[in-house]
Amino acid sequence: MIRTLSGTVISLEPGGVVIDVSGWGLFVNLATIDSIIMGDKITIYTHLAIKKNGPELYGFTSQSDRAFFELALTVPGFGTKTALSLLKRAELPQIEKAISARDIKYLTRVVGLGKKAAEKIVIELADKVATHENIHGDTDTEVFDMLIALGYNGHEARQALGAIPKEVSGRDARLKSALSASTH
Repeated sequence: MIRTLSGTVISLEPGGVVIDVSGWGLFVNLATIDSIIMGDKITIYTHLAIKKNGPELYGFTSQSDRAFFELALTVPGFGTKTALSLLKRAELPQIEKAISARDIKYLTRVVGLGKKAAEKIVIELADKVATHENIHGDTDTEVFDMLIALGYNGHEARQALGAIPKEVSGRDARLKSALSASTH
């Protein structure tokens, strides 16, 4: 099993990057490539999935993201694309708090899961995920709804929420931060 890769980013592609590892150009699926720059030397934590079309690598910037991805794969009906999309749409601590609090509304509105998928992940993982204190789950649901009311689509609203610094608290402050960070 390949658990980490270190190398130079030689290409940014839709859904991931190509990393030069000792002369081998390996494509790695990533949740987000926003902070990665071509030419950077990086180390990422990986999960190797063997599929009928061949092996695929999934990469993460932290071991906790990889651990959550692998935990999400244990949910019946959740494959690698669904598990990776969870990490694309919201911060890991927020997802974990929503799951442990059984917050179906947050998982459907902000994370973008369907109601049945949200219920399934709550049933399977509520007792298994770590919870973090001082997370803005309820506030972010309100901010998400306000962004939608202002004309953002779901994807744009999730991106704006993801750009809010963790230290910003309070609904109005988080909304202002989301609006100033967004390119809508």
